[in-house]
Amino acid sequence: MTMEDFNRIQEALRGPVALCHLFLRERIGAGDRVVDATCGNGHDTRYLAGLVGLHGRIWSFDIDQGALNSAMERLREDRLENVVKFIHAGHEHMGEYVDEPVQAVVFNLGYLPGSARKRATCPETTVAALEQALRLLYPGGVILMVVYTGHPGGAEEAHAVNSRLSALSSPEFNVWSSRLLNRQENAPYLLLVEKASVS
Repeated sequence: MTMEDFNRIQEALRGPVALCHLFLRERIGAGDRVVDATCGNGHDTRYLAGLVGLHGRIWSFDIDQGALNSAMERLREDRLENVVKFIHAGHEHMGEYVDEPVQAVVFNLGYLPGSARKRATCPETTVAALEQALRLLYPGGVILMVVYTGHPGGAEEAHAVNSRLSALSSPEFNVWSSRLLNRQENAPYLLLVEKASVS
């Protein structure tokens, strides 16, 4: 292990978003197809574009056109805007736009960072999007969800997601929950769902 690898792992262990990126580095490669179900300001989309490269494809969803515009600008800076299809729609419409299997679906739930907190993801649409994501995954593909519970409605959304994932068939899916035990109880955490590979 190089010092650069060690530093990356140390950084990843500080929070669920960076840990999510660590898992993505292990699973996503050039040419892969992925979904960013909650584009926001585009940080995850940009990260995914760097992993899939010019021959990959990303579908990136958000209901806030301003957020999508910010994300598009970030991708233009890296000359990767052609890799991404930005979709001005909620993630519950994923199945209407994504027409092929994908290697990963990423969710970063809660509010848009830096926003006035007028909009947040909610249980009904998130669970609907999760159902579609489960169907879209390749064998060996992953869903990564960063879950926030410290805002109004966050605990209810987390409960709905956890209940659905707990009910998944264990031979078909592996479901992990990863949280920092030495943080406050409502600190964000990461859920990882892997669709089992065909034997």
